[in-house]
Amino acid sequence: MSRNQQSAQNERDTERRYAVDFSVIMSCHFEENSIEVFHERLSKTMESMGRSYEIIFVNDGSTDGTWAKLNKIFESDSNVTAIVEFFKNAGQANAKTPGVQLARGKAIVLIDSDLQLDPEELPRLVEKYDEGQDIVSGYRRKRRDSIFRKLPSLIANVIMRKASGSKIRDFGCTFKICDGRLARAFGFGPFKPWRPVPVIAMAGRIAEVPVNHHPRKYGKSGWTFQKLFAYNMENLVNLSEKPFQILGVVCFFLGIVFFLRIGVGYLIPFSILPRVTTGMILNALVASTFVLVAILSAIGEFVIRNFSYLQNRPAYVIREIRLRECMDGSRCLPSIDSHGSSVPFH
Repeated sequence: MSRNQQSAQNERDTERRYAVDFSVIMSCHFEENSIEVFHERLSKTMESMGRSYEIIFVNDGSTDGTWAKLNKIFESDSNVTAIVEFFKNAGQANAKTPGVQLARGKAIVLIDSDLQLDPEELPRLVEKYDEGQDIVSGYRRKRRDSIFRKLPSLIANVIMRKASGSKIRDFGCTFKICDGRLARAFGFGPFKPWRPVPVIAMAGRIAEVPVNHHPRKYGKSGWTFQKLFAYNMENLVNLSEKPFQILGVVCFFLGIVFFLRIGVGYLIPFSILPRVTTGMILNALVASTFVLVAILSAIGEFVIRNFSYLQNRPAYVIREIRLRECMDGSRCLPSIDSHGSSVPFH
């Protein structure tokens, strides 16, 4: 095959690969009571827009009837092109990863299927996306979660804004549209799971749209305080070079001030804090200890995560995957093996 023929073949493969406007990806966790209602509402919304689309569900280790319901949906709706089941719960972000790998949409839509967000609001995000945005993110105007969810999320938003260099107010809102080229450029997979922060950091045009948020009626959230804390630590590690750079500059500045203080003391006799009390020393010692422990914890987290990465352990393992077949009997989607790595498209 000549170079021109190969190039033409690659273009045809690319056109076939990214053959729909939107790939809608959902992770499911104990949602047997809500998944059918959500699918019906989402399908009506997508059909009303008159755009080509596909739906991909990932069952994130649910042990109820979620997987059985997903199989029924897969059999009845040809627009559901893939359903994936994990061996055990891997977390919301990790569960988005095989969906991103399998997606063949020009744009990727992310939304939870727990009915806390309204799929009927998707056209408003699409309208904004069509204006030329790289990413459109929903933000919850009135979040209907407990204080134990809101407080870690508030901290996470501050960290992620610093890490991504963006001004998104609600990173935790999973209602997002992302340019497919941007999402796929990172090569996400089981050893490099989906994370929104680096994707948002590379986006040049970002917009936000207010969305409604409802109390969770069915199932249970996979986010525990421990998982939220671990997620915040991960984002802090991703931001690690900036805090240490700032700390280095501050220490360097204080060192210069200290040496200037010594030099000036030889020329002009004066004293700072002529009276030092025991309480002052104790407070300074406690504050210094907390700062030192925080720095050591960040370094420890960085080292542990690098060690885990070198162990080459996947973030999730796939128990079962079902892919839709095209009219010619071939797969409409690329395949991924049991631990979630991509295999060549055919």
